[in-house]
Amino acid sequence: MAVKLRLTRQGRHETPFYRIVAADSRYTRDGRFIEQIGYYDPKKGISSAVINEEAAIKWINSGALYSDTLKSILTSKGIIVKAKEAKAKEKKSK
Repeated sequence: MAVKLRLTRQGRHETPFYRIVAADSRYTRDGRFIEQIGYYDPKKGISSAVINEEAAIKWINSGALYSDTLKSILTSKGIIVKAKEAKAKEKKSK
């Protein structure tokens, strides 16, 4: 099972709102998901995105891929750097 971190669209017409979820890559964009880890409102900008850092780091370190948009959100929040540091620390302790 390939897990992806991606956005699922919510909201009314012309007022999009996205959930950040971990989902099996075989499911549709707005279909089933494994875990919701945050949300993002594009009208307010990337800085207003809310993400559960622990869950995001757990999924990234376990091999989950992420979409291009989510990559920019995670980078701006500093989560990708923290995930790489956590993985390096884990390797070093072994």
